[in-house]
Amino acid sequence: MNDAYAVPPHVSLGPTLETERLILRPPAVEDFPRWADFMADPETARFIGGVQSAPQVWRTLCAVAGMWALTGEGMFSILEKSTGLWIGRIGPLHPYGWPGREVGWSLHRDAAGKGYAVEAAAATLDYAFDALGWDDVIHCIAPDNQASAAVATRLGSRNRGPGLLPDPLQDDVIDLWGQTRAEWAVNRLGLA
Repeated sequence: MNDAYAVPPHVSLGPTLETERLILRPPAVEDFPRWADFMADPETARFIGGVQSAPQVWRTLCAVAGMWALTGEGMFSILEKSTGLWIGRIGPLHPYGWPGREVGWSLHRDAAGKGYAVEAAAATLDYAFDALGWDDVIHCIAPDNQASAAVATRLGSRNRGPGLLPDPLQDDVIDLWGQTRAEWAVNRLGLA
């Protein structure tokens, strides 16, 4: 990374959430190297817009931080509590033109299969419904993304059918999964 982007004193863009094994916080400059590695992996990136170069990842990281600054919501960085390692990102977010308020997730390949996505999503759903006051949450999932569909199912979300994303993602094929606040109140109990 360019030395001109030395880590400044951390400015809080939003809350920090903690679970048993994870820390969820707004993105920071120090997340960039792992985020760039994550987006350089074709298998990891295939359901989230495809491989990106380091300059593209930098702009995405800045846009995500900007979303927090402008709207008070955006993607959290997911850190493994025991190591401090950046392992992924998770919303609450509602970009302009999006089909609903989303809790969306994507994890670094080396964090897959450990239950982190469900753990982070449960904390983020709690935050979206309790702190942000949302009444409904969606997850935009490609029909062949079996791992994310399994996470959504574990959370109690159901497939609501095909959805449309705004430009430049209008050609992406997605299903809208989701649940209401009332459904989450019941489904949350099943995760304990």
